[in-house]
Amino acid sequence: MKRSFSIFIKLFVILQSISVLCVSEEFDFFYFVVQWPGSYCDTKNHCCYPKSGKPAADFGIHGLWPNYKDGSYPSNCDPDALFDESQVRFLIKMTQVTILVYCFCLFFVYNMEQLTDLMSKMQKSWPTLSCPSNDGLKFWSHEWVKHGTCAESELDQREYFEAALKLKDKVNLLQILKDAVIKPDDRFYDLDKIKDAIEEATGFTPGIDCNIDSSHNSQLYQIYQCVDTSGSDFIQCPRLPRSRCPSRVQFPKF
Repeated sequence: MKRSFSIFIKLFVILQSISVLCVSEEFDFFYFVVQWPGSYCDTKNHCCYPKSGKPAADFGIHGLWPNYKDGSYPSNCDPDALFDESQVRFLIKMTQVTILVYCFCLFFVYNMEQLTDLMSKMQKSWPTLSCPSNDGLKFWSHEWVKHGTCAESELDQREYFEAALKLKDKVNLLQILKDAVIKPDDRFYDLDKIKDAIEEATGFTPGIDCNIDSSHNSQLYQIYQCVDTSGSDFIQCPRLPRSRCPSRVQFPKF
């Protein structure tokens, strides 16, 4: 039994060492995407506050997404990754929590212990508003499996989440807009003025995504900023996402 376990551990170490080659893909840049909670709730006609309570009236992280310059993007680079939410909900209460997940070319460890010390920061800056009310684990695991696994050539799991949090702290988009007298007060603002305010403050042109609420108003929903492949520095976007916004958009309350 001990010999078999030893063989397994050695095999795991070997497979772990080639994980980046097997799973991750090369990419050209990241989209760092934040969303306005008021618009999210209006799009869905309702939303549910996370178990940690109502998020602050601030842009929340949606994700950090690897992209290609041609407009395409990699996703689910580990298609066989499993995330058993029921197990996570039970195991996260333990001091040491490790979930072994099988993928197409290796075993890798989804180490929830790495996540616990980031939990409070993520609950604040990366909240979930999906229903029913939850603790965010499903949202974060989705972002990791769909997008994070495609950036493992640059960032491991912990680094991926930390990078997104640091990017959020670098640029206070809500304050930038308020300084330009663009406030979440249900009024309508020129889209160009929103873009100009962000570009003037950051030096880079943002991408803007809009939603439609139940009254058919176009609202400021998501802001895209481009980041280098290290996940550290904002850059000029090699390619901006296609915008669905009219010339004037509503900035709803939350």
